[in-house]
Amino acid sequence: MTYADVVAEVGPRESALDLWHTHNPAGLYGEAEELTAARRDIEAWQAAGLGFLTFLDDAYPEQFRAVHDLPPVLFHRGRLVSDEVSVSVVGSRTASERGLSIARSVALGLVERGVTVVSGLAKGIDAAAHTATLEAGGRAVAVIGTGINRYYPAENRKLQDAVAREGLLLSQFWPDAPPGKHTFPMRNSVMSGYGRATVVVEAGEYSGARIQARAGVAHGRPVILTELVVAANQWAQKLVGQPGVHVADSTATVMRIVEDIVKEPGKIDAFLAPAASGWG
Repeated sequence: MTYADVVAEVGPRESALDLWHTHNPAGLYGEAEELTAARRDIEAWQAAGLGFLTFLDDAYPEQFRAVHDLPPVLFHRGRLVSDEVSVSVVGSRTASERGLSIARSVALGLVERGVTVVSGLAKGIDAAAHTATLEAGGRAVAVIGTGINRYYPAENRKLQDAVAREGLLLSQFWPDAPPGKHTFPMRNSVMSGYGRATVVVEAGEYSGARIQARAGVAHGRPVILTELVVAANQWAQKLVGQPGVHVADSTATVMRIVEDIVKEPGKIDAFLAPAASGWG
């Protein structure tokens, strides 16, 4: 069964356990022992200060319920805000000075407008966006590609702790799960689902930001590509012209698009007016 199938069946029953009993007769598995072990795990996580949510919980972030590939479980540190207005700012780990400057400028513009800044706690663009957000007193949300007890990369340990303390740290993986080739693309999809839109600041042809941009299109969420990204990548050039995909040549362009999204989510025509040029 897919997550969507599970959600559809659980709704009328009002019990996930009842659905489990229907598809898994008593005695087929060591249900009592496994449930006891699961409860112990949850108690241990709570004692360690970890929040644990499933998509059946009322506190589960509402914005995920609008996407087809929502994460079934989430671990978190920090403060949850239901259906908050947020925008993802993502890009290359090996960013140029111009890319880092744009990331900081975009993050500051979002903070000034009361928009939560979401990123992935990687080196480069992600770290620049998180740092600028926290320094400006804004709310930062980090979605990571490891278990929530891990620090990856290790050099971002202090930044990760600061985000968890002052904002929100999210992971869809078991608390001690290591990084893997599959975990970061999964993380990018979750970031896309959490934010109202994604801004790709600077990226390479095979960057994880490419995966997030495509996920944004699949989720029906606006994707904003800077001119740097479009000039350097075939994948970005192919996305241009698709519904909800926009090219920005300045921070002002990004902010106007974001303002339109906040006022009327999903509106496309309002994004087409000419904008001032220049970053900063």
